[in-house]
Amino acid sequence: MDDYDIQDWSRILLGDLPGQFLLEVTLRTLLMFIVIVVTMRLTGKRAVQQLSIIELVLVIGLGSAAGDPMFYHDIGLLPPLVVFVVILLAYRLITRMAAKSRKVEELLEGRPILIIESGQFSIQNFDKEDVGQDEFLMELRLHGIEHLGQIRRAYIEPNGQVSVFYYADDEVRMGLPILPGLFLQKTERISQSGTYACTFCGQVEKLIPKDSYHVCPVCMHSEWVQALDTPRIT
Repeated sequence: MDDYDIQDWSRILLGDLPGQFLLEVTLRTLLMFIVIVVTMRLTGKRAVQQLSIIELVLVIGLGSAAGDPMFYHDIGLLPPLVVFVVILLAYRLITRMAAKSRKVEELLEGRPILIIESGQFSIQNFDKEDVGQDEFLMELRLHGIEHLGQIRRAYIEPNGQVSVFYYADDEVRMGLPILPGLFLQKTERISQSGTYACTFCGQVEKLIPKDSYHVCPVCMHSEWVQALDTPRIT
């Protein structure tokens, strides 16, 4: 540190690197931008709630570029500035392309996924999205939902949030209760006749006691809980 000079602008701007390194920074930034976009896309919608994938990549990229030159004297200011410019230009280009092309938008952000239809889980889409049932039921409870029979359709949006469309009170059907105290009463043995909902897919069946298990005709699971048909309280 004996030769440290606070007015050494070559060191301040470039660190210990030659000017040609700025071209390499540009290439590195573009490659890492693509890597981050692909990685965030593969993590699924639930990992990127609130922000879109591109917005999250923008935050990560700019945050990473801004951090190091604030702390390390041997890192120049010009390489991070090049990173900022490249990321912002890439962001503007991608958002323009997404605005003009539905295919590009779906490739980058995905599309809304139907998770519940007519009071029952769409189990194929549910598996595809790698959604945890407990987490998803919590989201529904935050919408004031007591059982799936109150829901006409529910979607996981590209930003990871859940959109719910309800049945009118006079249209509410029997459905799987999602309140913890009721949901945890699930059983494989039916002790009394009644209307039950499959705890895996929400299929509703009228069941009677018998020696063997009742297998759900939709998902082939065998845990049931008594269904509800109460209207929403808003």
